[in-house]
Amino acid sequence: MKPLLERRDDLSPSWLSSVLRGAGLDVDVVDLEIQPIGTGQVGTSLRLTPTYAAGRGAGPETLVAKLAAGDLAARRRVVDAFRKEVGFYAQLAHTLDVRVPRCWYSAISEDGTAFTLILEDIFASRPGVQVEGCSPDQARAAVRNLAALHAPRWNDATLFDLEFVRVADTTTASFLGDILRSATEQFIERFDSLDGETSETLRRCAHAIGPWVLARPTPFAVTHGDYRLDNLMFPRTGSDVVALDWQTVNVGPPARDLSYFLGTGLTTARRRSHEESLVGHYHAELEARGVSGYTADQCFEDYRLGQLQGPMITVLGAIYAATAQRSQEGDDMFCSMAERSCRAILDLGSLALLESQEVPETS
Repeated sequence: MKPLLERRDDLSPSWLSSVLRGAGLDVDVVDLEIQPIGTGQVGTSLRLTPTYAAGRGAGPETLVAKLAAGDLAARRRVVDAFRKEVGFYAQLAHTLDVRVPRCWYSAISEDGTAFTLILEDIFASRPGVQVEGCSPDQARAAVRNLAALHAPRWNDATLFDLEFVRVADTTTASFLGDILRSATEQFIERFDSLDGETSETLRRCAHAIGPWVLARPTPFAVTHGDYRLDNLMFPRTGSDVVALDWQTVNVGPPARDLSYFLGTGLTTARRRSHEESLVGHYHAELEARGVSGYTADQCFEDYRLGQLQGPMITVLGAIYAATAQRSQEGDDMFCSMAERSCRAILDLGSLALLESQEVPETS
């Protein structure tokens, strides 16, 4: 088993030297500055600034280390997320065209409660801001990057051989429906500023999520699962968007990533004005990357159906996954995501479209 770092104090110049040499760099790290990034509860991100010995090769100016954090009980609750992110970088990223940080090193414990990632530091780019939304040009760049994620392994059945992939079935769909209905009531009670139409749409989505999970199993591709502005880095110049945070990677209907991004990342007015052209751009990028037999009409219908991803991830994220102390900034983010995605569902007739689908009954 590859060596793991259990804590920040385990990071050392000699350890980083061995990692970079293992990646093919002729370097000798003689000093290492370590600074925290963010305030993660179950994952720690650190910026590493190495000093290299003179007379040897040069390495990256900075790197990012991601380690498990929290007590053992907390880490056990999120082992699937740890396995997914490490699995993505170790087994999937190199088979795709999506722009992600380069991974210099990855390792995970047998029980999944400890992991180590050493990643490229995207310091020259700025993260998106969910509450503010993005411009149509930024959305176009992000949509292009999504096509680069989905197209290379489009309908590739070997994806289901990956250990960290979870295939939806009637049991999981029923379980998800149960927990989402409960979480939705908590969400509406917590965010009592939501208007009545948004609250009612959230409830309707919660009751529909079981059939939705099983609807339209093809086409399928590698999906991010949480492709939103806060998980994207936008360059100060150019359009090379970088996608971060792969703890929710899976295999499933690709348009759900597209629906979630456009439904939560654009203001309602901008989405209404630009969604047809943006979905069209995504479809054209798929075709340019070799996807065939998938029409523009199919793509837009899958985009309509995929909008339920927004309420599902927003509600579950707020109630179960948000481990940090509540803040006004966080509350504003969840409310904006809920309101925008529910408005998109109503505009696009997503629930009516779901009702027209033939899907297995959940227990």
